[in-house]
Amino acid sequence: MNLEVELIKSFNRFEFAAGFAVEGQRIGIFGPSGSGKSTLSHLLAGLLEPSAGRIQLDGRCLFDSGRRINLSPEKRRVAVVFQHAHLFPHLNVRRNLLYGFRRTPASRRKLELADVAAALGISHLLSRSVGGLSGGEKQRVALGRALLASPDLLILDEPLSALDKRLKEQIIPYLRKTLRRFAIPYLYISHSLSEMRLLTDQVLQFSGGQLQEMTDAETLARQRMASKRQGYLNHLSLSEPREVGSMLGYRWGENELLLTDHPNPQAGLFELSSKDILLFKNHPQALSARNLLTGTIDGLIPQGGSVGVELNCRGEKLIAQVVREAALELDLQIGSQVYAAVKASAFRRLV
Repeated sequence: MNLEVELIKSFNRFEFAAGFAVEGQRIGIFGPSGSGKSTLSHLLAGLLEPSAGRIQLDGRCLFDSGRRINLSPEKRRVAVVFQHAHLFPHLNVRRNLLYGFRRTPASRRKLELADVAAALGISHLLSRSVGGLSGGEKQRVALGRALLASPDLLILDEPLSALDKRLKEQIIPYLRKTLRRFAIPYLYISHSLSEMRLLTDQVLQFSGGQLQEMTDAETLARQRMASKRQGYLNHLSLSEPREVGSMLGYRWGENELLLTDHPNPQAGLFELSSKDILLFKNHPQALSARNLLTGTIDGLIPQGGSVGVELNCRGEKLIAQVVREAALELDLQIGSQVYAAVKASAFRRLV
């Protein structure tokens, strides 16, 4: 996807202004509430008319104030999934899913109902009324409806913000799997840095209606390490779980990590806070933490009163975080070796 935007939208007490050109399949729009994220999605989808500017998607002009071009929403081939599912209450799940599909010319249809329903885990819900669905199920149906319209661009506008933590954890794996499988370009809009890291490659950061920078979620996470209560959240792909006494041993590259037992153990992506990693200059003699890794320091990230420590643990990357005084006492230097201790209970499954 190639998206070129040069837009101004004036409101009574707020002005949105952004100009950018971005190319890719997984683009994030990041910023706090009131930063202009949803305004951008409405402008792109044709739900709001810009005061001035232009929008070009893959060489096709959607809006140009100078040339008086303003395609209607149904002609833009842009689908939106909002934070509330907005399903049609008088239609069952199947008919909701097929709403956009049936309005898409047969020559443009890229996906089939059975494939999308299976990928989203909603095949068993097709005959159900939408009124009896959970919040997570409704969002999956809304995503399926948007996908089946075969859009040139999918906009996901805070799709998880109305869900509680448990439902978010349930739906994120479906989002990752489905969006990857069907390869429809998308803009993912959120104020959650964790969602940005899981679902996007490039990130446009907004504040006060202005584009601040184009970056990536990993860079944002490192920049915010010191200001976040949980520090930097490492994402670890763990596999091959096996029982080790009362714990589970997971393969992490050439390392094995011990985690507290979980029901239905399986490979997946886990989260580990940089603040849950203790560093030692010498091998500790006794330790209650069940994981002790040897790491080489690849980089140091000073941030205020703390220092992020980039570790290479037998080929796998990990970031720990210590206060500045501890970094000085340990004489942390790039290229030196340290020991990293982690409790078995410190890991949290993401997907």
